[in-house]
Amino acid sequence: MTRLLPDVFRNPTIRGSMLAIFAFGFGGAATSPYQSVIGIRELGLSNGLYSALIFAAAAVNVTVSILLGNLADRLGEYRSLMLTVAVFGIFGYGAVYFFPAQATFILSALVFLPIYNALNSLLFANVRATTNSMARGDVATVNSGVRAMISLSWVLVPGFVGALLSRSESMLPAYLLAGLSCVICLGLMAALLPRHRGTDKAATHHLSYLAALGEVVSPRVFIRVLAISLISSTLHVNGAILPLIVTGAAGGTVGDIGILVGIVALLEVVFIVVWGRAQRIMNHVTALAIGTIIYVVYLLVLGVASAPWHVYVLTLPSGIGAAALISIPITYLQDLIAERPGLGSALISVNIFLGAGLSALLFAFGTGVSSYSGTAMIGAFAGLVGLAMLLFVDGRKRRR
Repeated sequence: MTRLLPDVFRNPTIRGSMLAIFAFGFGGAATSPYQSVIGIRELGLSNGLYSALIFAAAAVNVTVSILLGNLADRLGEYRSLMLTVAVFGIFGYGAVYFFPAQATFILSALVFLPIYNALNSLLFANVRATTNSMARGDVATVNSGVRAMISLSWVLVPGFVGALLSRSESMLPAYLLAGLSCVICLGLMAALLPRHRGTDKAATHHLSYLAALGEVVSPRVFIRVLAISLISSTLHVNGAILPLIVTGAAGGTVGDIGILVGIVALLEVVFIVVWGRAQRIMNHVTALAIGTIIYVVYLLVLGVASAPWHVYVLTLPSGIGAAALISIPITYLQDLIAERPGLGSALISVNIFLGAGLSALLFAFGTGVSSYSGTAMIGAFAGLVGLAMLLFVDGRKRRR
């Protein structure tokens, strides 16, 4: 058990990727909590335009992730593409800070940053190509360790940026910090990720870009992605309703929200590693099923919380379940197109997009027919539906 970790850290690609993905996560963690404040309050975008912009940006990111993933598979190497998209992040974040205007914000959010955010799936694709010769359990452990670095950035960065800018009249410096993190990410990848000859790792059969999109939406792949997205939507539903329940039915304060989110994020870092170890003794579907049930139970109990201490007690199952739901699907989705690490890793972005879209529908429906507490239970039901779909298509086949 303890022998694996030193071996993993001695691999230059995995070590470099973990550091690079922390720097990548820094940019999102520094700006996402303040993005709407900057776009709407400081730059004057309307609520409707901002919502449309965020949706369009997510759609662009999914498309770019698929196209770049397929291109990387055709080239047989990922380093050059990762260096290229990192430059888009530098320009995207930097433009908003140095030239703050509605047009700049829209161009950055719609073009530069969606391309930069494709770095997430490219980094996981690069790691997957490196771990293809490893045992299944080792692959899951590595993916969990890499994913934990993103969670770690969300534990450390938002509070750091908030404290740093607490006396500032503008939150725009958050974009400067994010731009600097892109520079660091670029430097880490250039210095630490080894070069590979493209012909050594190129996919045996090239897919056209249209064929790559077709493989993603093929019934065999899409039904499984949809099942994972339904499960993942519970995370987004929780993100929307937790602050409302804490400050409403549970009788807490705004200060409780920040503390609760920080506690859960810290627990996620710990239990992502635990779930990675668990996948060495059980398959992905079994581990994900256990994690989903834990998170569903958490949402159901959250729906009846009536005091702040109730929600604080729930941070433990929330952290355990969330760690499973954000780490285990990575390896599962990559396995759906295992022979093409770039295209398989692009499914991570597809899952994020679908999960967010489904959660928006669930939130709208839940709040329309019930309370925030009822919406938590509706989100839990959606997670169970996704789990049932997953067990139906893969439960028996994936037992080992």
